Amino acid sequence: MDRVFEHRRIWRLAQDAFTSAAALITEREPTPDVVVGIARGGVPLAQLLSAHYEVPVVELTARHNRSDEVYLAATGQVELPQEPDGALAAHREARILLVDDICGTGSTYRAAVRWLETHLVPAAVRTAALCRSEAAAFTPDTWVWDTLDWVVFPWNEPTQTSEDLIVPASPRVRLSDAPAEAEG
Repeated sequence: MDRVFEHRRIWRLAQDAFTSAAALITEREPTPDVVVGIARGGVPLAQLLSAHYEVPVVELTARHNRSDEVYLAATGQVELPQEPDGALAAHREARILLVDDICGTGSTYRAAVRWLETHLVPAAVRTAALCRSEAAAFTPDTWVWDTLDWVVFPWNEPTQTSEDLIVPASPRVRLSDAPAEAEG
């Protein structure tokens, strides 16, 4: 599965824009029982959202890329744990908000949602992201920016960027109530 880039710019997400974007997500997403952050990039967002909702935060390690190298090609292969660790297992049948920094191809979200449904049998799984590639084969329930170029987040190694992401008035949302997995 290939990522699609325009190669016109490298976006920078400043810390204040990140905080504002998280607030937009909390305005749209119902309060979950737990926020699950896809490690690594989704963890800072998960921590901020869990503090807002006053619910636990748990990490799910799902590796899709080997580094944060700019314009790194996607492998399409997502590595997930064999079984949930104790922190995740404690949230069986919970209402889960699964978050990541970006939905690039959609492979990580698809694999993580299936994994959660198999291992935790949640009451519900909702998904949110800061950014979504316009070429992604998966659409989160809520996201803030559409992009076709690389994004450098506050927790990434600094790199030369060309434009800042500006916080919109409201988040973007999946238009139908159909499960995200059905989109493609």
